[in-house]
Amino acid sequence: MKILAVDVGTGTQDIVLFDSQLDVENSFKLVVPAPTMIIHRRLKSATQRGVPVALHGVTMGGGPSHWAAEAHIKTGYPVYATPSAARSFNDDLDQIREMGIELISDDEVSRLPSDVEIIEMRDFDFESISAAFKNFGVSLNDLAAVAVAVFDHGDAPAGYSDRQFRFDYLNERISISNRLADFAFSRQDVPRIMTRLQAVVNSASKIDAPLVVMDTAPAAVLGATFDPVIQTKERVLIANIGNFHTLAFRLSPEGIEGVFEHHTGLIDLPKLENLLRALADGTLKHEDVFGDHGHGALIYSDQPLDLNKGSFGVGVTGPRQSLMQNSTLRPHFAAPFGDMMLAGCYGLLSAVGGVLPDLEEEVIQGLTLGSSRAAAPWEFD
Repeated sequence: MKILAVDVGTGTQDIVLFDSQLDVENSFKLVVPAPTMIIHRRLKSATQRGVPVALHGVTMGGGPSHWAAEAHIKTGYPVYATPSAARSFNDDLDQIREMGIELISDDEVSRLPSDVEIIEMRDFDFESISAAFKNFGVSLNDLAAVAVAVFDHGDAPAGYSDRQFRFDYLNERISISNRLADFAFSRQDVPRIMTRLQAVVNSASKIDAPLVVMDTAPAAVLGATFDPVIQTKERVLIANIGNFHTLAFRLSPEGIEGVFEHHTGLIDLPKLENLLRALADGTLKHEDVFGDHGHGALIYSDQPLDLNKGSFGVGVTGPRQSLMQNSTLRPHFAAPFGDMMLAGCYGLLSAVGGVLPDLEEEVIQGLTLGSSRAAAPWEFD
């Protein structure tokens, strides 16, 4: 059984091809530029060449691609976009127009002058991933499932804070079932408000295999729980320090005890340590984070977590984990199955077992540490 797991971030997209016949450490892996970075580079090239661009496709991650589009416009070159593609930058289309982007329909894209460079927007490009594996003699034609993680603010109503909207969504999911795996959905069950997750479903419409989509931060934290040192703790605090967002969960056998989410660019080490300590002892309040232009905080258990007890204080993962390098909280830098960059993929794989019960047994077996299988990848067809 094979499962393709793709964790889409801001800097990179991290990819694991899980094969139940192999030890998980022998899975084939790719760490390549994130889709928004690919769009950023194409837009930058178009700016250097002085050509207009048209963005079409589906809603995807912004950030670098957004900044490149703004730079293109400021240089004096036109940017056209369909509404779905433009929502990668802002759900409010009036804001898109104020940026200087000219909104056009999908039909109008094909009628643009020949000198306009047309760029497709999407977070999940199965064809490119499949082609990359094919170049190394690996086929993706026999997948039992595909799992994709993206960060989704959700489609906030006009005048409603998208930071608060996302945190309302996190609270709702945790209130329903306080497990990290419950941030994952099969393609038919994705909440309508999660427009970026829905866009991944649309991008994967031609794939026959079952599809599971999930939010990136819970996926990364769930993956970090497979780190052998972190597994020694019954209760634990794990922070995922991403390029744009930092999210920390306090976990116990009963589930999620607390969570906060902030913007990585707005915190330094002292501030992060204070947030983590307050999450651990249960004193962190929503306004402490939201009032500092973060997303917010939620505490579900009044039982404090002693960060001084045990071999480490805080488990850490994510591409910006070096922020905790000199922390007094005795951080443990999680490396599930030997690779920090792929924590999100391992979390995705774990969640697949919950969403697709027919695959659960093989997934659990494959993710069990200390597997006794000794066969090498080349021993299998």
